[in-house]
Amino acid sequence: MSPTRRLTDQYPTLATVAERAGVSRQTVSNALNNPELLREDTLERVQAAIAELGYTPNRAARQLRTRASHMIGLRFEPAQEGTSNALMDRFVHTLVETMAKTGHHVLLFSGAVDDPLDGYDDLLRATAVDAFVITDTYAGTAETELLRRVGAPFVTFGRPWDDPDAAHPWVDVDGARGACLATEHLLSVGHRRVAWLGWEETSRIGEDRRSGWRRAMDDAGIDTARLGIRTTDNVDAARMEAHKLLDDGTVTGFACASDTLAIGVLHALHERGLRPGVDAGVVGFDDSLGAHVSWPGLTSVRQPLEQVAVEIVGLLHAVLSLKPVEPLGRLLEPTLVVRRSTVPEAPRPGTRAR
Repeated sequence: MSPTRRLTDQYPTLATVAERAGVSRQTVSNALNNPELLREDTLERVQAAIAELGYTPNRAARQLRTRASHMIGLRFEPAQEGTSNALMDRFVHTLVETMAKTGHHVLLFSGAVDDPLDGYDDLLRATAVDAFVITDTYAGTAETELLRRVGAPFVTFGRPWDDPDAAHPWVDVDGARGACLATEHLLSVGHRRVAWLGWEETSRIGEDRRSGWRRAMDDAGIDTARLGIRTTDNVDAARMEAHKLLDDGTVTGFACASDTLAIGVLHALHERGLRPGVDAGVVGFDDSLGAHVSWPGLTSVRQPLEQVAVEIVGLLHAVLSLKPVEPLGRLLEPTLVVRRSTVPEAPRPGTRAR
């Protein structure tokens, strides 16, 4: 690979090498697979063109399809400061256990936060993995485009938000349904003015969850004007927005796009001397560790991350076995874990309401 070329750059083909070397594509193929068939000067000319152009991805893709490494690549994103979520721990733990049953192991790798493709190049060049699991489809489709282009197998945890006609297999959780469950629960325990604290409009996942809140409120015939708030996924940002909503005097319910935002609301309630589950109801999303340890216990939407991992392994096994995958997409339903932030005498720990 040329030291200045990345697989993410405009990518040389067999025809490009043939043109640069002044030979046929079959001659290039022979140079790669049957070099003994070529004259020495022809072989040297083709090899020089291959080195200059950095032509190796097709070979890497073929090796990926042979399942020679028995490793599955997963880019692991660092946890953000100021948030309570560490959901990848649950997902990765089950992924590792389930993957072992198929004879594969998970290879974690990292990359620059501002470059979604960082880290993929090295693994592709080294043919270090059989396939990839992609978890950050909310950030766009750069990784899927790269892996499709070089012929590397992959499955995504997350819908192809930008490409509804995408032909790769995926598993996701129905975020809209989860937010709808959260809102319906708050309405059922007596809250009418239920606010939504969500993420910026650019967040595909955030907007999906917001749509569930909006649907539940519309079904209940409640006007949502000035009740939908967008902010950053940060405890302090949510605390300040919650204070603004509480100034209204009629808002007593809070459905949130994450546990982080919900914990910010709990802080605001504490600062005003209001009791969660009595004076106001708060529901988070993700059932993170923060939901378990926050006082007085945070009601939260729980994603079936263990089942997501099992589904992904099944899809990977089918893809690597060259079996047809139908349907390509699997959308799983979340559940609601009720705690004292919405019900003073909540069910025993671990009980879930559907």
